[in-house]
Amino acid sequence: MKLSYIKTMAIAVVAAFGLTACDDFLDKPTEDNYVGDNYYETDEQCYAGINYLYNSPWYDFLRGYFEVGEVLSGNLIMGDSPYLTFTLNGTDQDLVNMSNSLWSEIAHCSTVYNYIKNSPASEAAKNDCMGQILTLKALAYFYLVRGFGDIPIIHDNTEALKSDYNSAQKVKRADVYEYIVMTLEKAMELLPKSPRDPGRIDYYCAEGLLAKVYLTKAGVKGTLDQTDLDKAAQYAKDVIDNSGRDLLPVYSDNFRLANNHNQESLIAWQWSCKEGNYTAQNCLQSDLAWSGFDEWNCWGDWRGISFDLQEAFGIKILEQQPDTWINNVDTRLKATMMLPGFTYDYFWQDHQLPDGSGNGFDFLHFIYDKSYNSTAPGEMHSPTCASSVKHLHGDNYDHRVAVGYAPNDQMQSSLATHVLRLADVYLVYAEAKLNGPGSSTTDASAINAYYKVRSRAIKSATKPATLTWEDVWKERRLELAMEGDRWYDFVRVSYFNPEFCINDLLNQNRKEGYGFDALASEYYTSGTWTVTEGAQGFVTGTPINPAQLMKTDSETGKSYFLIPMPTNDVASNPNLASTVDGIHVDVRNEYSY
Repeated sequence: MKLSYIKTMAIAVVAAFGLTACDDFLDKPTEDNYVGDNYYETDEQCYAGINYLYNSPWYDFLRGYFEVGEVLSGNLIMGDSPYLTFTLNGTDQDLVNMSNSLWSEIAHCSTVYNYIKNSPASEAAKNDCMGQILTLKALAYFYLVRGFGDIPIIHDNTEALKSDYNSAQKVKRADVYEYIVMTLEKAMELLPKSPRDPGRIDYYCAEGLLAKVYLTKAGVKGTLDQTDLDKAAQYAKDVIDNSGRDLLPVYSDNFRLANNHNQESLIAWQWSCKEGNYTAQNCLQSDLAWSGFDEWNCWGDWRGISFDLQEAFGIKILEQQPDTWINNVDTRLKATMMLPGFTYDYFWQDHQLPDGSGNGFDFLHFIYDKSYNSTAPGEMHSPTCASSVKHLHGDNYDHRVAVGYAPNDQMQSSLATHVLRLADVYLVYAEAKLNGPGSSTTDASAINAYYKVRSRAIKSATKPATLTWEDVWKERRLELAMEGDRWYDFVRVSYFNPEFCINDLLNQNRKEGYGFDALASEYYTSGTWTVTEGAQGFVTGTPINPAQLMKTDSETGKSYFLIPMPTNDVASNPNLASTVDGIHVDVRNEYSY
């Protein structure tokens, strides 16, 4: 198997601290260089030596994180992106980088795990570190199997390097999920119930991920497996009841730089731009924010939150007045997307708002008012009149106020990327108490879990007497929008109900709009919002075919979503082709930790 990460696997830790971030628990030791097999000697060296596993190997996944998770799923519009039109192929560079990044994380985790396992450090420190490593390794496999379907299992680098990679075979999805479960079970054996440092993975973080894995695994054989659903509910409920964590009272606080290690975050990529280590810093602000949003360079002007996601929040921008979204009762709307009329007190805290009410960021004045923004473009660029809010830290001042230092260049941020939040675990629990599309329940615990999430966002929300699967499906979209997760919801449901997924995607409004500059500029100058037929509307695009990214399982007979393997990898090893089925592996007997 000639994957481009193989070179990394042989030298996984040689330059690890050249990649290590420096923030809170990410502080690196004073050593400038080290060799893995003579470094992990003390407790502190073990803890410091796993820091980079929370950032650098994940770096090249970041674009795939939102292109697969959000564009493919219909939440984000990026022009003629193949992710939007389901025409993605194995030559796409972001897909290639995504694959390499995930395999790199697995390679680094496996190598560091072996170093620490053989370390003379204390058993408590070794167990803690090995548990964190196994959780991150399981997370990488979880992304890989949901993305690419059947995949190889590389359990141990040392043994794997003795094999012929170009003949390695893929493993059936069900067996890969069992391997992930086995890995997380071992992690939970090793991890303490509370973290040594904020932002670290502990027992409940691994358990929360295990609950989500079981919810996904439940449908992999073509029908929902009740035992797996029960396991998902069991593990999720233990996290909810016993982890000591709670949802943050204010939804938007989850995504603020000062709250990188907040109590709701179970697993997060921890970034730092303090020392300018390229792969240790978060680059998403440059990809998603407008040019001029910070002192450096951003290029997200021409991307927009989809009309379909807007409509999921109850917003129909060509039929409603701005008061509808400005006064929307769901606080997640403003925390997810910028719309005309929105202001933010946590961005541009060094800028006075034009109305004199205080300091902050005003979306329309940012676009049209050069006295407020000297680089104001004077034109609404977003193809949907809505831009992303999550993954943005603001300008240099905002960054410095939050963590004490500012970025030194573009594509630099220390904002954590939360990949598993407690709110997700609540919704995993609620869904695990149901039985797929069309099902409903009056189970009080399921309703309470759903309502816990919904009532945080909508203070006036009424607790339902009956909860439907469709209620949870929509709530997951609203709660986790732009967090790289939505496409994977489609993947897991496609395992057992592909028709539901195809119909949902075909009914989305994935189009761009036109004429929004006239609307936005009129609202900026006169406060009126007048939609004129023919002047504003949706661009007619080519019909989409989500089934292009589906494969029929030879055992279940059902089609499920997957993205293509990188072309270069398939050319080196034809066993990796999407048309080739994986083999069955008894992972419990084949592998051990």
